[in-house]
Amino acid sequence: MDGRAFVLDSDCGTLIHKVSTTITQARKRWHIAAAAIYSFRAFLSLANNTSLSIGYQQPYTVLDVEPNSPVTPSSSCIDAAKLAEIVREKRVESLHTLGGVHKIASALKTNETSGISGSEHDLGWRKEKFGSNTYKRPRPKGFLYFVWNAFKDLTLIILLVCATLSLGFGIKLHGIKEGCVVRDGRPQQVSIFDIVVGDVVILKIGDQIPADGLFVDGQSLLIDESSMTGESDHIEVNHTNNPFLHSGAKVGDGYGRMLVTSVGMNTSWGEMMSTINRDTNEQTPLQVRLDALTSAIGKIGLLVALLVLMVLLVRYFTGNTRGEDGQKEYNGSQTGINSILSSIVRIISAAVTIVVVAIPEGLPLAVTLTLAYSMKRMMVDQAMVRKLSACETMGSATVICTDKTGTLTLNQMQVTKAWIGEEEGTRVTAPSVLELLQQGVALNTTGVVYIPYQGGVPEISGSPTEKAILSWAIKEVGMDMETIKQSSSILQVESFNSNKKRSGVMMRKESDGSINVHWKGAAEFILAMCSHYYTSAGIKKVMDEDGRRSIGLIIEGMAASSLRCIAFAHSEVSEEEVEYDEETAKPKLKEEALTLLGIVGLKDPCRPEVKHAVDVCKRAGVRIKMITGDNIFTAKAIAAECGILGYQQQEGEVVEGIQFRNYTHEERMERVDKISVMARSSPLDKLLMVQCLKQRGEVVAVTGDGTNDAPALKEADIGLAMGIQGTEVAKESSDIIILDDNFSTVATVLRWGRCVYNNIQKFIQFQLTVNVAALVINFIAAVSAGEVPLTAVQLLWVNLIMDTLGALALATERPTKELLDKPPVGRTAPLITNIMWRNLLCQSLYQISVLLILQFRGKSIFNVSTDKKNTLIFNTFVLCQVFNEFNSRRMEKQNIFEGIHKTPLFLGIVAIEIILQAVMVEFLKNFANTVSLNWKEWAACIIISFFSWPIGFVVKLIPVPEEPIFTTLVKFIAKARKFIHRDVGLETRSSRKVL
Repeated sequence: MDGRAFVLDSDCGTLIHKVSTTITQARKRWHIAAAAIYSFRAFLSLANNTSLSIGYQQPYTVLDVEPNSPVTPSSSCIDAAKLAEIVREKRVESLHTLGGVHKIASALKTNETSGISGSEHDLGWRKEKFGSNTYKRPRPKGFLYFVWNAFKDLTLIILLVCATLSLGFGIKLHGIKEGCVVRDGRPQQVSIFDIVVGDVVILKIGDQIPADGLFVDGQSLLIDESSMTGESDHIEVNHTNNPFLHSGAKVGDGYGRMLVTSVGMNTSWGEMMSTINRDTNEQTPLQVRLDALTSAIGKIGLLVALLVLMVLLVRYFTGNTRGEDGQKEYNGSQTGINSILSSIVRIISAAVTIVVVAIPEGLPLAVTLTLAYSMKRMMVDQAMVRKLSACETMGSATVICTDKTGTLTLNQMQVTKAWIGEEEGTRVTAPSVLELLQQGVALNTTGVVYIPYQGGVPEISGSPTEKAILSWAIKEVGMDMETIKQSSSILQVESFNSNKKRSGVMMRKESDGSINVHWKGAAEFILAMCSHYYTSAGIKKVMDEDGRRSIGLIIEGMAASSLRCIAFAHSEVSEEEVEYDEETAKPKLKEEALTLLGIVGLKDPCRPEVKHAVDVCKRAGVRIKMITGDNIFTAKAIAAECGILGYQQQEGEVVEGIQFRNYTHEERMERVDKISVMARSSPLDKLLMVQCLKQRGEVVAVTGDGTNDAPALKEADIGLAMGIQGTEVAKESSDIIILDDNFSTVATVLRWGRCVYNNIQKFIQFQLTVNVAALVINFIAAVSAGEVPLTAVQLLWVNLIMDTLGALALATERPTKELLDKPPVGRTAPLITNIMWRNLLCQSLYQISVLLILQFRGKSIFNVSTDKKNTLIFNTFVLCQVFNEFNSRRMEKQNIFEGIHKTPLFLGIVAIEIILQAVMVEFLKNFANTVSLNWKEWAACIIISFFSWPIGFVVKLIPVPEEPIFTTLVKFIAKARKFIHRDVGLETRSSRKVL
């Protein structure tokens, strides 16, 4: 039994174990199923409640993580770029689609009350995902960078090769600022560079916003976005219309908290700074032309030098050259190796001399001297040049893109119209009305008036609107703000509210204890609160329908003139009429049955000289485009007042920034020429317009004064920043600084730019005449006689005095009014015009003819030795250049002496050149390979050179076509090819018919 019992017990145990195991497994399956169902429902709930879709990305599910949990949120939760784009471009609809600020805060793991945890782990993943709040700065350029750039010049490379052959043969950072953020439930002061995405930042008056973000909560938060938009008006930030905050802006009024959504280079400020700091290394139009000219001349010089080298070598080795003793220099095997090497070195030196003659190595120096001299003179005309190349580039400008505020306008809001009742003007005869109006301005304001001494000029601070009204009240209404404040006590103040568009104050007059309520705000809102109005004579009238309609038309007329209308109203109340708020027990301001005191119209007026300057630019063929962040109505009114827009506006002349931004690239390129005004533009819109204009081949100048203008100033061919009101960022991005902030100075800079370009053209004409004449003379002499009449030292002397002193002499020419009567040269016009070709070829032909006669017949004509003949050639050649320097003063006019008395430096330089030439010939004989000349020989040289003047006078009578000669030549060749191909085709057809 014991055994059976044992067996039974064993079987029962086994059975029980199997049953319990089966039950356990079944229970586990049910637990798993229940958990799966519960989890699925929970996930569905979370997906419906906290999904975040940014832009056009697929929805991502954001899971709540406990603050102390070490789990790092997935980096795929949020598209940082799309979120930054929504805030940067202020897309309210996209923000609402995402569920608003609360859902974004939840997605960023931010508690709107206590902020982020602030732990190292939390800060670490945020910086890894969204970046740090720092900006990339360009590396400073060292000395070797500029040396290397200088060695890239083609002219310098060629000259270095020639020199090598000759030698072989014989760098402000600002201090670190702090921001107040909420982390782990308490406010903390942290460096702005340590702020991360998800931080809740506390903002108060005067703070600069450290990053891009969204408004969480606050009261009457007004933001000054002038650093981004250029407009000084404060922008209200709220939950409904504008919850967006941008880095770089400042808090003008109120307080609030913001949720940081992007930092560093992903912010609006960072994006703008990235466009400023990039180095374009772009050449100016003149530099492109000069490089092409130098390259072409260098190729011609090398080709001629190779021809001379080959001809001289052939002449030498065929026995056609003779030495000073009259014997052949090469006699085959009888000639020693040293003699052969010496002759080859001499031949190569002659070829190198040809290259040196051909290359206008003084051209870069001449251009630099011209620009430097002009830069000094432009400083006197209130234009400080930061980059030398900008002097001449302005002369090529075809379009000027200008900002409005501070550039075309004074950036000072002013009261330009005032109405008391239905009468325009401020002639208030009734003392009672005058007193009420003074009270309404002095007590209902956030501005401050400070008078340093009795009778001194008042110093007014506050918003542009408040400053304008206070200034008007002091000057026109005779308001004494300090006296009014001392004679009154403030009972209650209602701050400006953007929804109600008004602000109010309740005050008690100390003298009689009377209580008055004053309101100030948008005219249409204040008018709706009024039942009576005062006339200028102090008569209080009931505002019937006709009166209300009449005043309404006045407001509409002022608004049509782009005036900002502000109205003042008042009501006297007794102690019994004062109502109190039930919660705060503070008195409430009366809001109906008020009496209208007056209406003022404010605007930022145009600078008085702007219209004339715009007309000057238009006459010069330069188009003006106004790009502003202001609204489209104000922009059109200012543009019309300045003369940028005509009375009859054409379709497409005025656009808004968002409209231009949303065009396709093809549409922008097609319409950009028609646009004269772009309103509501962002810094990147302005940059985009500049890029489009440059792609169309325009030479673009940009004027501006704000940080928002910096990207366009940097991108433009010429950036013109304002020196007084301009920010440091704008100045650093510019090429020229207008010291007096006067737009008319822009027209002066344009005239100087054309003068510089014209002076450079004069020098090029002068220089090429020297080079062509010397090249042809040396080439013909070397090929025919085996020697060159102008030695390397003499040619270097010509280059020295002609390049340096000649350039400086021609650079002293002052700008004339006629320069602005011609169209701009633009980006593609040739540097050497048909007029220049005519002048330099005729003068070169005369010089070549005279000098070749002296080369081959000079000994017999003057009965002199070879050395004296060569000295005569050298002296005549130099004096011809001196006389031709006068011809170069006026490329088109026949009177070459016009205005010469105004350029004493030119006459002084010419005198120095003549003296130095006399010293070279008479005293530096061994150095210059010259011999002394008697007075008759000097007279002969001067007379021959003098004929350059009458020849230049006659030559300028020869008409030249306006189309560039090489363009005409290309067209002629194309027509010739077409004609030849047509004849060949006809012959082929006729031959086929015969067959």
